[in-house]
Amino acid sequence: MNNHTFYLVEKQPPIAWVFLNRPEKKNAMGPAAWREPVEIFADLDNDPEIRVVIVAGKGTCFSAGIDLMEMVPHLPELMDKNQTGATKWKFLPKIKQLQDGISAVEKCRKPVIAAIHGHCLGAGLDLATACDIRICSEDALFSLKEAAVGFVADVGVLQRIPLIIGQGHARELAYTARTIPAARAREIQLVNEICRDPETLMARADELALEIAGNSPLAVQASKDVLNYCVGKSIDDGLKYVASISANIIPSSDLMEAVTAFAEKRKPQFTGK
Repeated sequence: MNNHTFYLVEKQPPIAWVFLNRPEKKNAMGPAAWREPVEIFADLDNDPEIRVVIVAGKGTCFSAGIDLMEMVPHLPELMDKNQTGATKWKFLPKIKQLQDGISAVEKCRKPVIAAIHGHCLGAGLDLATACDIRICSEDALFSLKEAAVGFVADVGVLQRIPLIIGQGHARELAYTARTIPAARAREIQLVNEICRDPETLMARADELALEIAGNSPLAVQASKDVLNYCVGKSIDDGLKYVASISANIIPSSDLMEAVTAFAEKRKPQFTGK
């Protein structure tokens, strides 16, 4: 069942596919694209049958970026000639709402894989960098485009992309707004691997998701939690936090199953309990 206007959610336990589903507009992101992830990823977080999420685009690309024409009526402050404090004060929570839509992907305890083909520009890159892992097809094109249209990227990419590709590459992409091909994206570690074509990409995303889903859900989700927490923290802070998480999830049925399966020389069947 799918009650969303921009995204198509297909649950195929243990995997859920979340498709950007506006192919006629190259998946350009209007108001629903920012609003709907909060509910979608909260639902996936809470669904015990789902262990991994794949985000991908329907049609010819992942996303051509923000749909500015559709967004302007919802952000009248952008065009208000009277830029008083009150106008700014009204605009601030609207930026926060856009940020929340992207951050919902990161906050979801399930690992999220971005499977990217064609254009992944501006807002599309915002979304992709909030995912845990990115893979792409050879036709993929990436651009941190905001500087070319007079914006500072303000919904998370400038915070997340340096952690993925390092400060030097991040600043080059942000300042030049240059479009880079898949090979360059792989070279700077924006993507983990490149697939021959979109069909191979989707099959590979599925394969990778199943590989992750075969591990203990408790351990995988706790790993994401710890990795998220440790961003910007000292190693000492991170060690204290992971000790607490570890003490909280051990012992578990998954751990007992791992020990039993090892003794019985078979593959463990984890339940996430």
